[in-house]
Amino acid sequence: MFFANTPEPPYYACIFTSQRSDKDAASYNSTAEFMDELAAQQDGYLGVESARDQNGLGITVSYWKSLDAIKLWKENAAHKKAQEKGMKDWYSSYTTRICKVERDYTSK
Repeated sequence: MFFANTPEPPYYACIFTSQRSDKDAASYNSTAEFMDELAAQQDGYLGVESARDQNGLGITVSYWKSLDAIKLWKENAAHKKAQEKGMKDWYSSYTTRICKVERDYTSK
């Protein structure tokens, strides 16, 4: 896992917190990998950081240049299909939060 290489603020963070169900792990993993690759091709994408614990609690933070870029990602056809599958099969619960990053700090 690497930290996303984000520009100087301001930029936006889309924080997706989820609790995985026990269903269809293989399909989930391949789709999650594809979504990471697809998001990286979207205009306005800046990077992603993601972690999941042994109990299935996960947090993925994707970074974007603008709210419009986040909206276009949300409306992407393949992403919408993955969202529907997630609601139906992969997550017992989830929350999405959109934030404007005004400052960031690093240990570099």
